Amino acid sequence: MEDKTFDDTAEGSSVSAAQRVFHALSSAPRRKILAYLSASGLTAGEIADRFSMSKPAVSQHLSILETAGLIRREKQGQFVHYSLIENNLVNTLNGFVQEVCPVGRPIKKESQARARVKEAP
Repeated sequence: MEDKTFDDTAEGSSVSAAQRVFHALSSAPRRKILAYLSASGLTAGEIADRFSMSKPAVSQHLSILETAGLIRREKQGQFVHYSLIENNLVNTLNGFVQEVCPVGRPIKKESQARARVKEAP
């Protein structure tokens, strides 16, 4: 079986968009990033601090998630903030899966607790 690349011209943009989403969700670190972002945004540094990998590796994962249309980034001063793209079917389904996932559930709860702290006056 030969390896397929994500060539937009090969099969049309809708197929390649689906391929990008499945590719993004195929990685455990990327699924964990989505769980960390489930209730509130984080800076790139805050995300990187939660993983035992290099910052360039985390940046690559963030880029793949952004290209798949699952997260957005916003530059605020010297920091880049990442957040989930709400009203995205894939993120909605991923949120349901995180509720039963033994790895994703505690991360999602941590994200929700962090969001409550940010909202508190």
